[in-house]
Amino acid sequence: MTGQVALLGCGFVADLYLRSLQAMAGLTVHSVHDRDAARLSRFCAHWQLRAEPDLQAFINALPADCIVLNLTNPAEHYALNRRLLEAGHHVYCEKPLAMEIEQARALHALAAERGVMLASAPCSVLGEAAQTLGHALREGTAGTPRAIYAELDDGFIPQAPYQGWTSESGAPWPYEDEFRVGCTLEHAGYYLTWLIGWFGTVRKVVAASAEVLPDKAGLGPTAPDLSVATLFFENGPVTRLTCSIVASHGHGIRIFGDRGVLSCEASWDNAAKVKFAKRGTLRRRLVESPFPRRIRLKQPTHPKVKRWGAAAMNFMLGPAEMLDALRENRPCRLSAEFALHLTEVTLAIQNAGEDAGAQAMTTRCAPLEPMPWAR
Repeated sequence: MTGQVALLGCGFVADLYLRSLQAMAGLTVHSVHDRDAARLSRFCAHWQLRAEPDLQAFINALPADCIVLNLTNPAEHYALNRRLLEAGHHVYCEKPLAMEIEQARALHALAAERGVMLASAPCSVLGEAAQTLGHALREGTAGTPRAIYAELDDGFIPQAPYQGWTSESGAPWPYEDEFRVGCTLEHAGYYLTWLIGWFGTVRKVVAASAEVLPDKAGLGPTAPDLSVATLFFENGPVTRLTCSIVASHGHGIRIFGDRGVLSCEASWDNAAKVKFAKRGTLRRRLVESPFPRRIRLKQPTHPKVKRWGAAAMNFMLGPAEMLDALRENRPCRLSAEFALHLTEVTLAIQNAGEDAGAQAMTTRCAPLEPMPWAR
């Protein structure tokens, strides 16, 4: 594994990428830019990286096969992604790819026109937990999957001490952005990527979203802080997905099949345990085994990152996949089609409100090729 990345933006999430990069032998950082000079200086001093204070100079100096990580505020994603693509550079963007579906379509078309890669976070679909579940689905461990329940509920975040949350280099947790963008755009992708990665195209979304806590941090009305979606796949089971910063913390997924239940309790942990509970009868009762069997893949899988804060995820799996695809001259698993479809489904849930009803998706993508160690 070799290659270079460059960082555009060095706020809270950038430290998670750098901590992950430490686990990825052969990956280096070419340069870093941020519009906030003090933040740029502090971040680069902490990680001993080269700072480039001027955005155009940063873009002009990028090597041809460098992956640019767009880690800026979500409101800036579209304009900066477009600028990077127009300059002929490969882009890996933090979620969301764009705040509007037409913007995402334009980026997808531009990447194809310029012949460069465009991918979107999150990349945990390439991690061990997601790949283990995918392997179990392909092997038919639970039989035919009939329904899936997935939850991305973070707890009652407005009452958490979030104003004291800081990253390794001292960047504050961007609570204003988090509340204004909304937990669905920020977090739904953690399970949507797994689901789309396993089953491919979502053909229809039936969702509702609402802001049930309208005065978070004194910001007034912001974005939905709760959403509930039912997803209908072209080739997959009906799925219920919830996202909130209101309900008690729960990041679990359960896949209900003819033979039993596959489950994982921690979407933000690449090494989370994947279990299978067989279903059967005991006397006249239908039961699921109280002693579920753990399902494991042969090791090694990928470099792991120790827990920091709420997550134990390797944020560099996505950029590393892009670099591997470049080096091996093959399609990238995290394709622009995957990013566009993820964005359309996420926006459909986020913007559903009370009256959206059934929304037919207009984009498509194929299931992802499993990682070599998960085949």
